[in-house]
Amino acid sequence: MRSVRDVAVRRRAGAWVGVVALGTAALAACSDSGGPASAPPPRSTGQPSPSATPTPATHPFNGGTRGLTNPVLAVKIENTRPALPQYGVSAADIVYVEQVEGGETRLMAVYSSKLPKRVGPVRSARISDLHILPQFGRPAFAFSGVQSKMKKYVRKAPVYDISQENAGGAYARSSAKPIPYNLYGDPRALLERAPKAQGPRDIGFRFGPAPAGGKAIKSFTARWPAATMGFTWSAKQKRWLASWGGRPDLAAEGGRLGGRTVVVQYARTTRSKFHDFLGSYTPLIHTTGTGRALVLRDGKAYKAAWSRSSENEGTTYTTPEGAPMTFAPGQVWVVLVNDGKPYTP
Repeated sequence: MRSVRDVAVRRRAGAWVGVVALGTAALAACSDSGGPASAPPPRSTGQPSPSATPTPATHPFNGGTRGLTNPVLAVKIENTRPALPQYGVSAADIVYVEQVEGGETRLMAVYSSKLPKRVGPVRSARISDLHILPQFGRPAFAFSGVQSKMKKYVRKAPVYDISQENAGGAYARSSAKPIPYNLYGDPRALLERAPKAQGPRDIGFRFGPAPAGGKAIKSFTARWPAATMGFTWSAKQKRWLASWGGRPDLAAEGGRLGGRTVVVQYARTTRSKFHDFLGSYTPLIHTTGTGRALVLRDGKAYKAAWSRSSENEGTTYTTPEGAPMTFAPGQVWVVLVNDGKPYTP
């Protein structure tokens, strides 16, 4: 089977193959005068950071053996009722769930081991994305656009910008849904626009047999000011089946969304200096520092702690005894929930 890079190379040859507590320094670097602090993303050096380790025996994103050197692609996907069902989420290695304006949520799906044929609805990026993505080195980042004040931060971030503005030919609108819920991307065509996108590296996940302990549970519901997502254990499918707003969260390709491991990561959420055209401020999710987490795997919930020392490093998860918290091999959902003082959008 050809890798994603093989596809890109063959195209270039002419063959058609088809298509946070954030760090203190960062917080100090950007704060609104008279307003809450909000940190800019780290500046790119213009070159991908070299991997400090050789090619791993298993994929660092999902514990599998497929696509160990494929480039990393992150895509922003709408996660409100008009956008459902979504394309391509079930093929992601990692799915982040992030709070956005108005207390709603949006997904950031991360791909490497395999690619779907179609992904979306693709929506605009948020400042929290630029604080999450540096741990992946310099990935390709697909999104529909950003507000004008945020463009300079995207330019400085360690990502390859393959937004609709820069890679329009890799996107298409569908007549099945109204704008802005009908923009879809071709992942292979998107990666062709970012031929130097970096491959996977260690982001802190550890896969293996479940640790001792844990509490047997049937379901868990994550809550935000205006949205809920539930995860119900399926012993038959050996994964957590996702729900949105109390209803099954279905994939447009068929089946139901969900992952083998769901990490409910409690992270402080504050107001950034950005806001939408209605005046709702964009949340800033603080994904560096330390905090608590709940890890769902194999029909059990495990209390855990998370730690991320800097934005260029991955996030580690440990048991209360300090041992690595292992994930079940397969798709991982990282559900970012506010921890601390209630945040009002």
